[in-house]
Amino acid sequence: MYHKNSTYKIFYGFNIFLLLLVSVLCVLPILHIFAVSLSGKSAAEGNLVTFFPIDFNLDSYTETLKNGNFVSAIRISVLRALIGTGMAMMVTILTAFPLSRNSREFAPRNRYVWFFLIIMIFHAGLIPSYLLIQKIHLIGSFWVYILPHLLSVWNVILMMNFFRTIPKELDEAAIVDGASSFRILGSVYLPISMPAIATISLFSMVGHWNNWFDGMLYMRSPEQWPLATLLQTIVVALDLSKAGISYEDLQQLSNRSLKAAQIFIAMLPILAVYPFLQRYFVKGMVLGAVKE
Repeated sequence: MYHKNSTYKIFYGFNIFLLLLVSVLCVLPILHIFAVSLSGKSAAEGNLVTFFPIDFNLDSYTETLKNGNFVSAIRISVLRALIGTGMAMMVTILTAFPLSRNSREFAPRNRYVWFFLIIMIFHAGLIPSYLLIQKIHLIGSFWVYILPHLLSVWNVILMMNFFRTIPKELDEAAIVDGASSFRILGSVYLPISMPAIATISLFSMVGHWNNWFDGMLYMRSPEQWPLATLLQTIVVALDLSKAGISYEDLQQLSNRSLKAAQIFIAMLPILAVYPFLQRYFVKGMVLGAVKE
């Protein structure tokens, strides 16, 4: 009877309309960027392109994919996202699992929790971080993209709270069967924690993919930059000298089309990964919501 109520129908219709509106507002900028990337120089420079290409051509994509700096930046970003996310999830899970136990099962639990909370609230700052990276000889190394981001305290808290929602009876049954802590984690907790793992993995992957400051701060040459750093230099700082494209080619292309093609290519990996994680993502967004 409740679902047939007219007030409910109005509320439901309003929600559908609002969600469709938000969806359209999210999709339209992507369509615009895609249309500009496929348009001719005069139409793009004249700001005539809306959501459909004018003077359709693939010159911007051809020139972008011929650019050695851009291809190298894609390779670095893909490696960083895959290796960084995989290692970060391993460290996060191995940290969150013991912290999800109570003080009787893991005596120093409270001390570790307070330690992580303090370092989450208080950060040393940019200069001490740079000096630390320099002292451990990570300047100019690919691992400077990975090691400083291995442990996110926020992700640990999310994962810990999700583990604490899992019934203790599963633990007790596994212990009776003689399972060790690692066996309990691998055979009991991980298979039923896919919503949390998928959500945190997506957050970590997007963070690695979009992080541009590390490359600019710690790398000595543009050839070592990830894609986000290269795009920040080209699109935001307007420094086309790092684009790796000759002056003659730039005369034949629109800067707007070229930038749009590079931005669209940079969006594709995350857009391709998200559909595979979507079925876990909605449930994972509320992980830890009812557990302290």
